Amino acid sequence: MYLPTLLQVLLPPAGDSHSTNTNSSLHHSLHTVTVNEFRLSQETTKTDSAPKFKMFKCLKIIIISFLITVILLFTIASIRTLSLDVNVGLQLARWEKTNNISLVIDHHQREELLAHFKGAIRIPTVSFSEKESNATALREFDRFLRKAFPTVFSSSLVRHELVANYSHLFSVQGSQPDLLPYLLLAHIDVVPASESDGWEAPPFSAKEIDGFIYGRGTIDDKGSLMGILQALEYLLIKGYAPRRGFYVGLGHDEEVSGYKGAMNIVRVLKQRSVQLLFVLDEGLAVLDGVISGLEGPAALIGISEKGSATVKLSVSMRPGHSSMPPSESSIGILAAAVKRLEENPMPRLFGHGPERGTFEHLAHKFGLPMKFIMSNLWLFAPLLGRVLERKPDTNAFVRTTTAVTMFNAGVKVNVIPALAEAYVNLRIHSAQSLQEVLDLIQSAVGDQRVKIELVNGFDPLPVSSADEKSFGFQIIKKTVLDTFPTVTVAPGICIGNTDSRHFKDLTNDIYRFAPIWFKPGDAQRFHGINERISKKNYEELIEFYFSLIQNSDIQKLPEPHSSVHEL
Repeated sequence: MYLPTLLQVLLPPAGDSHSTNTNSSLHHSLHTVTVNEFRLSQETTKTDSAPKFKMFKCLKIIIISFLITVILLFTIASIRTLSLDVNVGLQLARWEKTNNISLVIDHHQREELLAHFKGAIRIPTVSFSEKESNATALREFDRFLRKAFPTVFSSSLVRHELVANYSHLFSVQGSQPDLLPYLLLAHIDVVPASESDGWEAPPFSAKEIDGFIYGRGTIDDKGSLMGILQALEYLLIKGYAPRRGFYVGLGHDEEVSGYKGAMNIVRVLKQRSVQLLFVLDEGLAVLDGVISGLEGPAALIGISEKGSATVKLSVSMRPGHSSMPPSESSIGILAAAVKRLEENPMPRLFGHGPERGTFEHLAHKFGLPMKFIMSNLWLFAPLLGRVLERKPDTNAFVRTTTAVTMFNAGVKVNVIPALAEAYVNLRIHSAQSLQEVLDLIQSAVGDQRVKIELVNGFDPLPVSSADEKSFGFQIIKKTVLDTFPTVTVAPGICIGNTDSRHFKDLTNDIYRFAPIWFKPGDAQRFHGINERISKKNYEELIEFYFSLIQNSDIQKLPEPHSSVHEL
């Protein structure tokens, strides 16, 4: 047996006349049913495929839009990479003609200037704290300066005055009083140093080794101090009389914040209603081989300083015997709070401060791909920030740094201490304020049992101008290039602090730079062991200040070459 097919059931046997008509009718009906089923199937297929088609079309539009965006960004970035050179500016402009005196140092003068410099290093003008300094050495240094630079102290163009007993202020009269004066700053004091720390030569011996003079203060900051005064001595001997007046300030307590020296110099100038065109102090330097991948040396001129804060964290609780300890001790609570601070660094802010200008000025001196990245920080700043934060020395440019520097607790091995204290030192990024940092510390600690106190602190310093209309920056830059033609000049930021921060009410433009050459490893000599400067570099310091004083005599900057219409 078998089941009949659909056609066998529906169609009558062949040969029946009635069946022929019926058969024809049935064929027509079946065809109609089949066609309708096919149409219905097609419509269903169309209905099912419509959303898929729309999704595919939408995805296609997204991919094409993405590719167009990438191509557009790459084109813009490539054009900027090929065209960006912010250093051209005034180098091709027509500078005001001046009759600058040239400096030629003969053998006798060279021996004399080196003897004077060594004499300055041998006087241990150490600042131990805000309340303790070597007053005897400071008085000896005063007598030494008067003997080393007799023309500076006797010239009718120079007014000298002692400020706060040990600091010095020199006022150099200009022939055109309508020109705003400027200020050259340096400091007399140095940080402590001991030969037992591992010095190759006694730190106050000024001993020569392989063409270098070793001693505390050779870099920070007696090189600049002696260089400024030696340059002024030579200029006055040659009969130079400046058109633009200027000041030379020498503080005696910069290493302990400058509250007596620099601040009293500021007070004197404020009493005389002095406004300054710019201030130049120590700070950044000429870096040779220090920046990986950079072609040639770079002179970085500091246009700002990071802010600073010292914060005290403390936990107090009832003391007890170590045989019956509580579940949490003051040490444990504070240690956990400190750990949270270290595990939650301040936000990444690379590209929001002066560091952006540094990389853009140096970009054309790098090879690919770094040139492409640095020329387009508007696009790659987050990426570069992530790379820089991996190393402590470059992380300082990325964010506000947090360093736990002191931790004190306990008086006896078997006593649960009542008090635990920690001190945290912070260096505040230019894009943050002191209050913002304190709020972030409060949030990171997140424990009301931990008391947070601000010991001292201040906001980051204002960012000084560094464009083609910036008189101070361009004069310093021109002098650097006159002295070192192969150097690339760029603005930078100081992660430490200088006396210049006290002068922010007297000028809008404060610069931190000395033409001291740093090669790999030399930065560790700063406040470290084996601080030194080459004899050649010290002579270059004198040449730099000798030219800077004369370059500052122009009335105004030339018009930038880029804005001059030429056929």
